[in-house]
Amino acid sequence: MSELSRRSALAAGSLFFAGASAGPTFAADRPVAPTGGAYQPQGNPPVQPIGGQPPKGAPLPSGDLQFQIKRQRAMELVWWAAPAVAIYRFRAAAFEDLGMKDNDIIAYSHTATPKLEAITANSSTPYIAAYTDLSKGPVVLEIPATGPDGSLYGQVVDAWQFTIADVGPSGMDKGKAAKYLFTPPGYKGKIPPGYLHVPSPNYRIALAFRSVIAKGKTQEDAFKYAHRLRMYYLSEAARPPKQKFVDPSNDRYPTIPIYDERHFSDLHAIFSIEPVKVQDKVMMDMLASLGIEKGKPFKPDESTVQAMREGAVAAWAHIQWWFDHLPPDRLYWPDRHYASLLMADRNRTFTYEYDDRIDVISRAAQFTWCTYVPKVLSDSPATQYLMGMADKDGKLLEAGKTYKLTIPAKMPVRQFWALSVYDRATFGFIYTDSGRTTLSSYDMDKLRKNADGSITLYVGPKAPDGWESNLVPTAGVRPLPAMRLYGPTEEINKKTFKMDDFELVG
Repeated sequence: MSELSRRSALAAGSLFFAGASAGPTFAADRPVAPTGGAYQPQGNPPVQPIGGQPPKGAPLPSGDLQFQIKRQRAMELVWWAAPAVAIYRFRAAAFEDLGMKDNDIIAYSHTATPKLEAITANSSTPYIAAYTDLSKGPVVLEIPATGPDGSLYGQVVDAWQFTIADVGPSGMDKGKAAKYLFTPPGYKGKIPPGYLHVPSPNYRIALAFRSVIAKGKTQEDAFKYAHRLRMYYLSEAARPPKQKFVDPSNDRYPTIPIYDERHFSDLHAIFSIEPVKVQDKVMMDMLASLGIEKGKPFKPDESTVQAMREGAVAAWAHIQWWFDHLPPDRLYWPDRHYASLLMADRNRTFTYEYDDRIDVISRAAQFTWCTYVPKVLSDSPATQYLMGMADKDGKLLEAGKTYKLTIPAKMPVRQFWALSVYDRATFGFIYTDSGRTTLSSYDMDKLRKNADGSITLYVGPKAPDGWESNLVPTAGVRPLPAMRLYGPTEEINKKTFKMDDFELVG
């Protein structure tokens, strides 16, 4: 084909011919894609093809299209990878800020304060956590038996934060002393007898347990009980090393995902080691367009950094909008304004994976405001976490305002209830002068009671005079209150009992 004929074909809008060259020889002669204004077909042929180009007069995008594509991809990658980034932040902060290594164990001596910068953490029971890398070999986790000295409840999750083992009386060990053995993807080695084998689909795994205080015991006892845990590589099983424990009770532990270009450094760290599922290959191509590829350094240029920054901010803003416009079917009671912290998929799991699609946005929302979810949501869960999304009039809770909630004298719980308040923007605890994050039934002797035995609690910057003991302060930020119900009765689980909504004071 001659150059003249080639130009004629381009002018006619037809590139459907065999052997069309896109080589650099003709780069200067190729029309540049127009941007901005309205689209006008080239030339004036009597008939235009039905397809292949926008309609005449259609508005064209303006600006740097390559930048816009990167920004859009960055936003979608934040949604897609929300579970993975959230759990990786725990690991990264433990190593960077607490000086931990694989198989070291975090054991809090006290309940959490705002210094534990984590998504909707509880401050009623002390936490236990650990991280390991199965690319170095299988890992053993020794669990003490549930008994008069204490018990453990929690999950072990993979790099996508999907639960691979529930631990404790409702887990694989059923409350008995046990040795779990976690093996990496594709492991072909022999499994020694006496282990509870858990194959992991990813290399990096993490655990989070609660050390529950046994009847008649103290928080110090629960702390000592946690120190019965052991974690080491199978190759060390003959002579396990001395277990290292870290107590960050007084340390800042910043685990919440960062919504700027640093979000993508975490993505690079994750996917430099983890295997890729078939359904995620399209997203891996998006990562590559931002310079994130396995085996290659991550050195984005200034424009890409800006696109990632704007994309991360947009993704955060959209998830915030999603919670503000929560679908009615997500409310725990149809005539109240609470949502369960655990918003499972249609299969009552947390994969959001169906035969025909993966519900990326619902998955992103769930893992934006919650970590360490169970494998399957039980019809009668051991705990219920009910998040106050709006007041009794259906208005979203606002920054700088004070709200009240009355707790009946007899709450339908077998263990205890707790009201924790989070920053609606971060889903973490709020830093305040008092440091108070939670009020619970354990505080009954400190709380002012109503004449009928009920208790009115306040959430906001300031309580009414005389009710300061009943305030969870917000320092003027927008609150997200959570009613945690430990050992809920069937009245809660079957929804025959209903909580009052929060009510604006004044």
